[in-house]
Amino acid sequence: MNKSQIRIKIFKIRKKNNLKDLSINFDALSKILNKIKIRDKSIGGYFPYNYEVDAIKILNKLEKNYLICLPKIKKNFQMDFFQWSSKDPLTINKYGIPEPTSKKIIYPNILLVPLLAFDKYLNRIGYGGGYYDRYIKKIKTKKKILTIGLAYSFQKVKEIPVNKYDKKLDYIITEK
Repeated sequence: MNKSQIRIKIFKIRKKNNLKDLSINFDALSKILNKIKIRDKSIGGYFPYNYEVDAIKILNKLEKNYLICLPKIKKNFQMDFFQWSSKDPLTINKYGIPEPTSKKIIYPNILLVPLLAFDKYLNRIGYGGGYYDRYIKKIKTKKKILTIGLAYSFQKVKEIPVNKYDKKLDYIITEK
């Protein structure tokens, strides 16, 4: 299957499973976060969209120990992350996704990445805009970053076709 076919298939499955009470294995995420030794504890998350794993629930749990930031979409398929806390207001962007109102750019050490599908090789497919691949490439020129994909186990496929622009993740965490 090509990327478009995988997107369509997995999106339908994710939408159908939306009413199930599935949540990510937070203990697995905590183990990963506790293993890494970083001084500047900052996590980039995302506001869930189109039945994605709810990263806001996770960020709310991490907020007392980490500086939290969320993305803002920019021109030319670019984005940056801006400081945010659960007490801060959000604005709605042109895609209908809430974004922080903060002007303080943060380059997170840990990035929680949404995805539509993934494989055992830690490859992912998003919606096709390449926002996260571009951001990961950009930030890795500035600093070391840990990328963690959040998905449900039913989003796993045999193999994701990859190209030179695709960025492999460090971990993928599901409800299992």
